[in-house]
Amino acid sequence: MEIRDVRWRTATRSTNNGGDCVEVADNLPGRVLVRDSKDRDGGTLTFDPTAWTSFVDALRQAVPQV
Repeated sequence: MEIRDVRWRTATRSTNNGGDCVEVADNLPGRVLVRDSKDRDGGTLTFDPTAWTSFVDALRQAVPQV
């Protein structure tokens, strides 16, 4: 898969005014990419999809919905 095939997205509750956000690309086989929306060239974290899903599920349980 080419780098141009990566589809980055932010949380639906993110704003466009420079808030503290991350972008996630989960359309790649076997990996999930995460980067800082304010520093897109600053580096990318790579996660196994199962580990990423476990992390997101744990956050949903720990953080109250606004």
